[in-house]
Amino acid sequence: MDQLMAIRGFARVVEAGSFTRAADSLDLPNATLSKQVQELEAHLGVRLLQRTTRRVTVTAEGRDYYEKTIRILRDLEDIDTSFDVARAKPKGQLRVDVGGSTARDVLVPALPDFMTRYPDIRIDLGVSDRSADLISDNIDCVIRGGALDSSSLVARHIGNATLITCAAPSYLKQFGTPAYPEELKNGHRLVSYLSPQNGRAFPFRFERRGERQEIKLDHRIGVNESNAHLAAAVAGLGIVQTFTYAARSALAHGELVEILRPWRPQAYPFHVVYPQNRHVSQRLRVFIDWLLACLPPRIAAAPAEPDLPQVQEAAPRGRRRR
Repeated sequence: MDQLMAIRGFARVVEAGSFTRAADSLDLPNATLSKQVQELEAHLGVRLLQRTTRRVTVTAEGRDYYEKTIRILRDLEDIDTSFDVARAKPKGQLRVDVGGSTARDVLVPALPDFMTRYPDIRIDLGVSDRSADLISDNIDCVIRGGALDSSSLVARHIGNATLITCAAPSYLKQFGTPAYPEELKNGHRLVSYLSPQNGRAFPFRFERRGERQEIKLDHRIGVNESNAHLAAAVAGLGIVQTFTYAARSALAHGELVEILRPWRPQAYPFHVVYPQNRHVSQRLRVFIDWLLACLPPRIAAAPAEPDLPQVQEAAPRGRRRR
């Protein structure tokens, strides 16, 4: 038995929650990985994993063994990396997960710079608005906006995006331009962004001079993917809230018009997130450093703001301007 290989295989099964996923990530046959773990269990004289036809669970002894050996594996990787840094450029595969419009408008346009700097790094880009499981899917890092919901992850802040409210000129011609957030309740059609995780619609948020409002209405159409969400607005289906970087081109070409500008909500934070208990490779380190240097101005990108007449405070709240 190659004990080190067996320990690495066992740790990957624990992280992936599946022999199949772990074997795929290690580029090993499933039977080979299963044999390695069985030999490790026989060597230790304890059951590390409980196997059934549907799932793999970690025993108490297995959890204790994992917590102790993962530190050793990380130390060995740190030693190897220290020599790699001295003799070679970063190389190998990076698996990165990112949302649809963030990939299209922020990350992908900037990637040529990174690929030129680090030609020996290969990137596999997973694009989806649905949150990925970094551990079980063996993903190196994800780029996501909003609140973070896991203490097992490390998050580095990479910038703040601006949310704007906008609609197509054809929509505004037909339904009028609201002057206040409350006017959205007067017959306007909303295109809601639906959570890819639970299908719930995100409320429309507004803020002005410390006053915050949330508008929750039944939407005419809901979309759970950011590029299609924007496309629905361009098609004139209703009013959306989206990020300036996503809407910038449509605004510049007159396909969308920003409304309710004085009530832009608070800045929306974006982070690069990676597993806390996984070794940070040299290639991941340079990628994160590059993100921190390159992405903030792209995420914060704002469209040009032409001078518009100011809305008078005394304007009636129950009437739409046409």
